[in-house]
Amino acid sequence: MARRILIGLLVAVVVVVGGAYAGTALLGVVPPHTLLRIQTTEPSRWGDLFPARTVEAAPGDRTAPAAAPPAGEVPWKGRTVPVREFLTSTDTVAFVVVRDGQVTQEWYADDVDPGTRLSSWSVAKSFVSLLVGQAIGRGELAEDDRLVELLPELEAGTAYDEVTVRDLLDMTAGIDVPEDYNAYWPFTGTARMYITRDLPEFVADHREVDSRPGTEGVYRSVDTELLGLILEQVTGRHLADLLETDLWQPIGAAADATWSLDREDGREKAFCCINATARDYARIGQLVLDGGRVGDRQVVPQEWITRISTPAPLPVDDWGYAAQWWHPTGGDGSDLSAIGIYGQYIYVSPRTGTVVVKLSDYGTEQDEQETIDAFRAIAEG
Repeated sequence: MARRILIGLLVAVVVVVGGAYAGTALLGVVPPHTLLRIQTTEPSRWGDLFPARTVEAAPGDRTAPAAAPPAGEVPWKGRTVPVREFLTSTDTVAFVVVRDGQVTQEWYADDVDPGTRLSSWSVAKSFVSLLVGQAIGRGELAEDDRLVELLPELEAGTAYDEVTVRDLLDMTAGIDVPEDYNAYWPFTGTARMYITRDLPEFVADHREVDSRPGTEGVYRSVDTELLGLILEQVTGRHLADLLETDLWQPIGAAADATWSLDREDGREKAFCCINATARDYARIGQLVLDGGRVGDRQVVPQEWITRISTPAPLPVDDWGYAAQWWHPTGGDGSDLSAIGIYGQYIYVSPRTGTVVVKLSDYGTEQDEQETIDAFRAIAEG
């Protein structure tokens, strides 16, 4: 009898597991073992769970000595606390401060070091913005171009066809893919887009708008994914290849990065999922701080730096927003930031000549204004 019960249980497990794999295959999403690893891995390391395309570092050895540990105090939760307390209380895994082009503060969690690649999450959107600005500067693209003129296979015969590159950049496209980040039921909205194994099919299946394009600022990751597909179309190159030759190597990136794909040899997840070291993220911030220049070379057109530095007419989630870069409330109005869920930041303060990178495993969208206020205190310090 016990033997029969055991066999019956094993058969039931096989049926359930087989059904789970069949179900995810039918849905076109990653298999159950990847979904399980997502539940048991910190968000800063989710880039290790997916196929990726490599972004090679600049040639040469750019090893640099460690900088000083965090110093000073910042406002946090109604108190003034040491920077180190701010970092640990927000589950920070890497922290770098660059002032006047030099790394002045640096700190890492116990299982992280300066060579550890960490997930960008939506900070990647700001990278895509810089690539778009370069494509516009080369005359390959214009902000007034309509999405369906560039990707005619997406024509819907509805208001969707009115969406422009400008709408996608400023999050005013109105495409109905909600920002759903539910890790326990990741089968709708952006969570579904994150685990899909076919990004072009996903965007083709989501061609409805819930507001007229150009009339309302609503944060939607699908807008950036469409910008990524547009860049591939107009350049004939993978996003990781564009990043490597047009940004990563020109800024002197010291370590290889990766860009996660929907499947092996597939499409980059443009809306998220670059994996890089904290210092190399800081180099992107420094590029923006320096007006798009590296030495004598204009890597990103100055006009595009002006574009991302000037809030668009429609705010997004009550903050200023410009071509995939955030303009937080408060301050002197000149600072801007790339921001990703779970506490990823590249903060740029032009007035003080400061860049702050903070990579974390914090809440989905937790304490973002308070974090920016802490960065402002660090920049003023």
